[in-house]
Amino acid sequence: MPPATVGGMRLLLPFLLVASLLTAAPAVAAPAKTGFTLPAPTGRYAVGSTELHLVQPDRPDPWLPAKPRELMTSVWYPALRTGLPLAPYVPPALAEHYDTEPPIGLPAGRVDWAGVRGHARTGAPVLGGPGGFPVVLYSPGVGNSRVFGTVLAEELASRGYVVVGVDHTYETTVAFPGGRVEPDSAFDLTDPNDPDAIERAKQRLMDAREYDSRFVLDQLETLAAGGNPDAERRALPAGLGRALDLSEVGMFGHSGGGVTSSRVVQADRRVDAGVNMDGWYSFGDNRPELGVDRPFLLMGAGSSPDLPPLYGKPRTHLTEPDWGRFWRASTGWQLDLNVPAGRHYTFTDAQWFLPQLAGPLGLDLRDSIGTVDPVRIVDAQRAYLTAFFDQHLKHRPQPLLRGPSPEYPQVEFIR
Repeated sequence: MPPATVGGMRLLLPFLLVASLLTAAPAVAAPAKTGFTLPAPTGRYAVGSTELHLVQPDRPDPWLPAKPRELMTSVWYPALRTGLPLAPYVPPALAEHYDTEPPIGLPAGRVDWAGVRGHARTGAPVLGGPGGFPVVLYSPGVGNSRVFGTVLAEELASRGYVVVGVDHTYETTVAFPGGRVEPDSAFDLTDPNDPDAIERAKQRLMDAREYDSRFVLDQLETLAAGGNPDAERRALPAGLGRALDLSEVGMFGHSGGGVTSSRVVQADRRVDAGVNMDGWYSFGDNRPELGVDRPFLLMGAGSSPDLPPLYGKPRTHLTEPDWGRFWRASTGWQLDLNVPAGRHYTFTDAQWFLPQLAGPLGLDLRDSIGTVDPVRIVDAQRAYLTAFFDQHLKHRPQPLLRGPSPEYPQVEFIR
């Protein structure tokens, strides 16, 4: 398991990728920053994006109880085609922070975070249409930003979904309006000499994620009813509220976000289908034995004899005991897919952009994203995720979900 610093001790955070997973060659000079590009979405619709700053005044923050809980979210949606600027991949204040404290173990000052753009147009008017679009929530892995789900979010938006990515404040660094940046300080607020306190903090973190997600759904209901839930009451893209079809809601997430998805499906009848992308249930008590009664997709990474045990076994319902408990307890439609040549961060944007950075930065990527072909596996993930939500939110049967596809040999069906 990758270690993370908590006060003066080392705490094993299985969802958090740190520098030990990326091996950088010694730097001999201070080279120019390296940028990267993201793959264009393949759907028929143009994509727009905006942010929502959400505050829950009656809920104390689980890490700083003197403050109300506040969240930042990104919203991607089908949009009218405009010449508005492309949205930055990373919010400017967060990009500046990443220059000195980069994410996922990358070296400081070597990546041009501020220069990377996605494919969504900032604030573009929403594409009109009767009934609106199904809504899908995205929860990132513990310690990770919502931006690392951009590739899948833009793809879903281009195919007729409104996708809402959620940052879970204080477990990852979050940029708020006005340039305020709140650090990833959650576990620094926990007594490192008290093992019971550490376990309670893990549980608090997972509970907070569930409550965050359900609060976001509440705020989307306000938006759909014609309100503006943004804390600063900033202008929203024209037609955004009318675009939300909250009768059809899904959720997906990576790592801790995948487990969050299963918890929200268990707890909230508003969510009709969920996806867990390589998240495991042993970080706190996450109730795998309860299963779910609605459609659920598991997508897991593969194995290798030269990796640590946590990463060294395939994550399937046949090999991971907690996945097995979840699988056997679930009564809804379910599917288990595995990427044998992938690794934990295969299910994030890192699978796409780390190979672009590997040469210039001297990175060894095997422990983080494996050896799977980046283009092919990103195409496969986009296809399977879209097919899952098309079948269960748009109610269009998908042959891709019935068995292995010769088009995507990187993905195995686990029976």
